[in-house]
Amino acid sequence: MDELNKEVSEFKALTEGETVTGKVVKVEEKQVLVDIDYKVDGIVPISELSSLHIEKASDVVNEGDELTLKVKKIEDEEIILSKKAIVADKAWDDLEDKLNKGTIFDATVKEIVKGGLVVDVGIRGFIPASLIETYYVEDFSDYQDKTISLKVVELDKSKNRVILSHRAVVEEEETEKKQQLLTSIEDGQILEGTVARITSFGAFVDLGGIDGLVHISQLSHDHVEQPSEVVSEGETVKVKVLSVDKENERISLSIKETLPGPWENIDDKIQVGSMIEGTVKRLVNFGAFVEVLPGVEGLVHISQISTEHIGTPQEVLEVGQEVKVKVLEVSEADKRISLSIKEVEAEKNQQAFKAYEKEEDSAGFQLGDMIGNKLDKYK
Repeated sequence: MDELNKEVSEFKALTEGETVTGKVVKVEEKQVLVDIDYKVDGIVPISELSSLHIEKASDVVNEGDELTLKVKKIEDEEIILSKKAIVADKAWDDLEDKLNKGTIFDATVKEIVKGGLVVDVGIRGFIPASLIETYYVEDFSDYQDKTISLKVVELDKSKNRVILSHRAVVEEEETEKKQQLLTSIEDGQILEGTVARITSFGAFVDLGGIDGLVHISQLSHDHVEQPSEVVSEGETVKVKVLSVDKENERISLSIKETLPGPWENIDDKIQVGSMIEGTVKRLVNFGAFVEVLPGVEGLVHISQISTEHIGTPQEVLEVGQEVKVKVLEVSEADKRISLSIKEVEAEKNQQAFKAYEKEEDSAGFQLGDMIGNKLDKYK
């Protein structure tokens, strides 16, 4: 009787909330029996084995396993134990520390549920759909059993609420990468990037973590009405860095500066003495600027506009007029071309005069021949 009373006393000495250790002696489908050195074995229901849903107890424990457990309930000579509670206590402390420090950690996706993903972080952690990526994710199936990096964004122990975010990790990495790029990028650098967005005023180019703007005026040497005329989204382009504003995270870029200029090798395109056609672009007091190639204008000085004296270029020319000019001088270094309309007119007149003389000479020879033939009759 004394021995029985002692055993009962020891049994009653076990209290709810106490932590015990024991060895798994039997694994049934929906519960586990554990020897905790008491008169009766402790019972761990399947619901107390894991914070996640499991189909059978053998999925998480085996006979002979040593377990640390929390006493959940003592009732009718049954001791209900919990493995989940022990893990959860440690998990809450760990997650609280991670939240305070902003720690990034890895976890494996165990379940895909409506509205997000579930991971096991000692307790059930939930990643809402809006916190999975920086972009919209329609199908979550690719995340099953995938290990992803996470940050704790919300904890509420009273509601057993653990909200995690992969998006926060991605955003932090992008911010860090952006800062590194801003530090390394300098004016004048030639870089490669991808056209990320096209707007009415230009194109944004992704340089590998940060976007720079190519203004519409820097897309081409030619006039551009719409940026989509010369670039398309996803296209890889070469750009020159015009300026970097590290404080405001703004980068100005140019595609035009990486392309051969309209004046490059101009001597091979336009030769002195040649006759070419062009369009009058501007009229000024001292002459007219004529575009002879895209982006290349030459000056017809007022003295070279007409064979007759004129007071202003507007007397004989107008903007948009097509004219033929003679090249007098070409300088690639100075980006200067001297042109003449007068020389073209003079050559035209000279050619006309020569043609007239030729006709006269031909007429004269024909007259002589005719007279000669007539004189032959009198010989």
